[in-house]
Amino acid sequence: MKAAVVGAGVMGLATGRALKHRGHDVVVYEQFEPGHKRGSSHGRSRIFRLAYAEEEYVRLAQEALGLWRQLETETGETLLELNGLLEIVRSLDQSTAATLEACGVEWHRLDREEAERRYPIRVAEGSFAVLQPEAGIVRADKALATLARGLDVRYETRVHPDELAADVVVVTAGSWVNELLDDPLPVKVTRETVCYFRPENGRPIPSLVSFKPDSHTHDMYSLADPVHGLKVGAHHAGPEVDPNEPGEPEARLIEQIANWARETYRLAEPEPVAAE
Repeated sequence: MKAAVVGAGVMGLATGRALKHRGHDVVVYEQFEPGHKRGSSHGRSRIFRLAYAEEEYVRLAQEALGLWRQLETETGETLLELNGLLEIVRSLDQSTAATLEACGVEWHRLDREEAERRYPIRVAEGSFAVLQPEAGIVRADKALATLARGLDVRYETRVHPDELAADVVVVTAGSWVNELLDDPLPVKVTRETVCYFRPENGRPIPSLVSFKPDSHTHDMYSLADPVHGLKVGAHHAGPEVDPNEPGEPEARLIEQIANWARETYRLAEPEPVAAE
């Protein structure tokens, strides 16, 4: 079978690799250059976690963990760096502990003092941390390069499914999906801002999430960055945009992120060293 995949982010490359392993003839098309920053797969690190409120997502993440490990074994690359994920909460009901327990996933409750002893963080009085150890980051840029190995990836090639001489076309175009489909999907495109900081040295950097008050909805998130040490963002806080229009980091979000980072982490420098 001839298969075409439109979009060479992590979803498209993983799809292409899986199809090729099943013996199919695969071409992956990408409208931008390798490692471009216009989509949602670029960068040095992205959060990997098993901690979700819904059991079906936990099960999928457990399966994904095994597949990441398989990819590492097959390629000799280290793609996961698992220093854990912390949920900072005021009650267990705010965390994913119940779902993790139901799925047999290891988790631990850390009181404020223990969390601050292990990690360069500050936990507000009255709060504590839920630690999910099998979590941390995936090295996003390395993952893209690893998944692309051996694939026919045609970068800087903008295509439409109707043009392609393939038996099957898989569209993994992210923000551009509705430019390619006859029936639009309910996709909202936003431009998100992240900032980088230098934390105090000497202790591991876990991924960390906080929740909106009285809600099981993420508010802020942070994760390890291989260059600066710490990457921080506000969850789904960016403006709705046209993905074809370039943009800059939002000043209001840089301020929000910096204030949260100073309150939550022990930083070597209080201001962001970079933003994107």
